[in-house]
Amino acid sequence: MIRRYLGLVIAAVIVGFVTSFRGIATLFTDILWFREVGYPQAFWVPIASRVALGVVVAVIFFVFFYANLRLAGRSLGRFTSLFQPLNVPVQLTEGRARLVFLLVSVVLAVLAGFGSSSYWMVVQQFLHRASGGAKDPLFGLDVGFYLFSLPFYRFTYSILMTLIVLTAASVAAIYVLTRSLALRGTRVVGTSLARHHVAGLIALGFLLKAWGYRLAALGLVYSPRGVVFGASYTDVHAQLPALKILSVMAFIAGVLVLADLFVRAEKLTLGAIGALVVGSFLLGTVYPAAVQKLSVEPNELSRERPYIRYNIEATREAFGLSDIDVRPFDVRNDLSFDRLMTAHRDTVESIRLWDWRPLTQTYKQLQEIRVYYDFNDIDIDRYVVDGRTRQVALSARELSVAELPEQAKTWVNEHLVYTHGYGLAMNDVSEVSAEGLPQFMIRDIPPRSDQGFEVTRPELYYGERTDNYVVVGTSAREFDYPTGEANAYTSYEGRGGVPLSSFWRKAAFAARFGSLKFLMSTDMTRDSRVLYIRNIHDRVRTIAPFLLYDRDPYLVLADGRLFWMWDAYTVSGLYPYSQPIEEGINYIRNSVKVVVDAYNGDVTFYTPDPDEPIVKSLSGVFPGMFVPLDKMPEALKAHVRYPEDLFTIQARVLNTYHMTDPDTFYNREDFWDFPVEIYGGERQSVQPYYVFMRAPGDERAEYLLILPFTPSGKDNMIAWLAARNDFPRYGQLVLYTFPKDRLVYGPMQVESRIDQNPAISQALTLWSQRGSRVVRGNLLVIPVENSVLYVEPLYLLAERSELPELKRVIAAFGNAVAMDTTLEGALAAVFGVAPEGRRVPAVPEQVAPAPPQALPEERAATVSDLAGRAVRAYEDANRRLREGDFAGFGESLAELGRLLRELEERAK
Repeated sequence: MIRRYLGLVIAAVIVGFVTSFRGIATLFTDILWFREVGYPQAFWVPIASRVALGVVVAVIFFVFFYANLRLAGRSLGRFTSLFQPLNVPVQLTEGRARLVFLLVSVVLAVLAGFGSSSYWMVVQQFLHRASGGAKDPLFGLDVGFYLFSLPFYRFTYSILMTLIVLTAASVAAIYVLTRSLALRGTRVVGTSLARHHVAGLIALGFLLKAWGYRLAALGLVYSPRGVVFGASYTDVHAQLPALKILSVMAFIAGVLVLADLFVRAEKLTLGAIGALVVGSFLLGTVYPAAVQKLSVEPNELSRERPYIRYNIEATREAFGLSDIDVRPFDVRNDLSFDRLMTAHRDTVESIRLWDWRPLTQTYKQLQEIRVYYDFNDIDIDRYVVDGRTRQVALSARELSVAELPEQAKTWVNEHLVYTHGYGLAMNDVSEVSAEGLPQFMIRDIPPRSDQGFEVTRPELYYGERTDNYVVVGTSAREFDYPTGEANAYTSYEGRGGVPLSSFWRKAAFAARFGSLKFLMSTDMTRDSRVLYIRNIHDRVRTIAPFLLYDRDPYLVLADGRLFWMWDAYTVSGLYPYSQPIEEGINYIRNSVKVVVDAYNGDVTFYTPDPDEPIVKSLSGVFPGMFVPLDKMPEALKAHVRYPEDLFTIQARVLNTYHMTDPDTFYNREDFWDFPVEIYGGERQSVQPYYVFMRAPGDERAEYLLILPFTPSGKDNMIAWLAARNDFPRYGQLVLYTFPKDRLVYGPMQVESRIDQNPAISQALTLWSQRGSRVVRGNLLVIPVENSVLYVEPLYLLAERSELPELKRVIAAFGNAVAMDTTLEGALAAVFGVAPEGRRVPAVPEQVAPAPPQALPEERAATVSDLAGRAVRAYEDANRRLREGDFAGFGESLAELGRLLRELEERAK
């Protein structure tokens, strides 16, 4: 019998160990990983904070609840039946009652501790709160109070109120069940202990409720009642006074409950409590609704004007728009071709003809080299080439083990051999080969460059496609890159990864990844290292999940090494009076620039503004995590960009909040929207895009992120926004507004003019009829001095090909539209100047008018001649189209139209 029980115990221990070992192994390897990346505080602070907060709340719950139950338990008596009023024959001794109270208190405390532990960041940020640098207009409190203190006070209030309500209900139930407390008419009768005990808890609840009304008053800065977010006229003149009165009434009710124990003023106490209940309905609901209906709605603008102003100012400040530089842009379109090509040559040479979507397909077709390589996406950046800044597209050549041939998908290949991607591809966004393909500045394996780029460390062990773990430093040879019929091999020389220096570490990783190969493989040695959590999205978010991240990290080549740069944001929904966007955010800052070394896996969190309140608070929570941007190497700093996601959010807010006058804002007289363009045959909103150009009024060219605006419901352009990307003016926003008394073509209007142009539309039709698919690229709006250029690339995609070719460029300027095989040719044509300086007509927007009609007696003799000339004009137009002579094509097409109309007249 003893052996049987012993065997069961041993079996239970083994099962428990096996089932828990993987969890223990995961925890152990997580600790190793956080130590490897250099952020152990990111692991221990959340755990310690959760445990500490949970224990504190649990202890408070247990002590308060259990002490009150023990006190109430005195009414039970040694042999008093708790269930006597229910006629249940169960005797509960004082000792058993204490055990029941103890168990109930422990369970409640544990539940409260677990539930509250998820609020650890609220408590930590309260303990490390920072000034917001501004005050709210209603109470004059620092913004930091709303970001850090008010959430903590609300959390504390909810915990204490829950505790008091549960305790009071439990204590009252014990006294009622033991007949120590009863209600007779309007009087509460019972033992002195019961009356004093329950009254004390109720009084404490009312006093706490008084504080709750004060917190509710402070929360009015988030009221959605008015025409804008934040406290409105009704909130300030009805709801706020009501909450103040209710707070006083709750305090008085609490005092009277205590006083009733000594002066026996039951009616006064019940009256105060009843007044509070009725008052909370009348003052808190009915009165504000009446004020809103009878006073505000008939005079809404005059009543809400100051609160609209509060909302405008707070929203602009919270979204980083308060310091925006607004400049008038007087469009005259007086730019000459010569000045464009001389004073603004850098702008022209950086116009992005290659859009990332067709370029991704081109990279995959031309530069993947092997099936297991993949270009995840295309990034846009600027690099200095031969002393001049050029805008380029680039992408990392990552390795995807999922694309390996099935017979090659072994554990050794997937985790020991195919460990990393290799190199990158880069091209100038404005240059096109004779075949309509990009001119690569960096290409092939190993990386080759004709522009002087050096890639001394091309291996990519960390990237956007590195989803599997790998083991390096083994006796198996690591595949480096293909070399014709053979392969090149390498050994990892970086500092990334966790050493497999003991049996227990191997066992832990075997449990974590569910593979006994860690224990059985003879390829691993004490010098082997396991690299895991290599996907940069997971890697960065595992360290700092409390930040909001941009949609897309981008690749940077600096000092011959590859890095990933990723923008991160500190956000909140608690900025007073600021209008939330769809995501619930009403405050955002690009407070962090994350850099990940693609070879070593090092992660560094740089902050451009260490005094930003949220990042300052987080710096206190996680000491040593954030590094000032000044310490970023200059080679990396040269590639810091203003993030697209933040810019898009700011532009979306600016659609409405460029209106700073409350009357104009209320009437929505000048609401803006994002323009619409045609991309690939479909209508879509214009997205922000990077350009290297000299902004109007500036002395030098710089890298900008820009976006045009149109009036809501209209297609003409009304303004454009630019964000500076270069230091020392990085982050500055400039809004250029167009005159409202003249038409400035918007992207969709230019698209319509392109569609209506007979030469271009005829060419698009002919290409489509020949089995090719025409893909219209992004229409770029490029302000230059007091003029506006429009450029749109055209890509051709053969019916059975996945290789887009850039075949034509469309340019528009003023009232002219032109298409050519090159950007310079299109610009020359649209300005009416050939590249050699010869004046040429721009492609006409409409066919030429018909000449005077021939005399009746001439008609019969000339119809045959006109028909022949029309055929020759048609053939000549096709020939010139094939040769790329679009000026000649337009002339031939105009001649054909004239001849056809004349034939129509002769046939009448």
